[in-house]
Amino acid sequence: MQIATSEKNDRRNFFPLVIFAISTLAGVILFMAPAFIIRPFKFQSPRALIWALAAKQQAPLWTLLIALATMVLATMLWSRVSYLGRTFLVAGVLLTISSAVMSRVDYFEWMFHPIARAGYEPAASVKLDSSEMVMAVKIGNDSRAYPIREMAYHHVLNDFAGGVPIAVTY
Repeated sequence: MQIATSEKNDRRNFFPLVIFAISTLAGVILFMAPAFIIRPFKFQSPRALIWALAAKQQAPLWTLLIALATMVLATMLWSRVSYLGRTFLVAGVLLTISSAVMSRVDYFEWMFHPIARAGYEPAASVKLDSSEMVMAVKIGNDSRAYPIREMAYHHVLNDFAGGVPIAVTY
């Protein structure tokens, strides 16, 4: 039995295309998963958080290796695939290169905006729920309270209490 040439090419291209697709998906997941898991005001299980932090730490190396692998695979497959296949290859290479670049950027700084300057109100005029948690600082006669819901989003606030510079963090 003889197999047509195009069918042989399809079989010969199938495995490298699958590896290419898996590589592209892995590169995107290494970049996107930590950003999806580590979000303000969303529950993160300890196991998921440990995985996300480890993935964020390892992503620069692995996304670079994956981007190189997808470029090599795309080069090998380029002449063997149709125009639609080439579109798939270009999209995959662009996604993995983008993931490799973005894994080197601290995109959490985009999510957690710093507080430029603290605003204060007298304690008597503030309306907080009874369940609202605050962090309190007292230096000398100067007292400050920082709502946890705000600090959880911003994480760090440079401030002065009693004339002393402080960094409030949560």
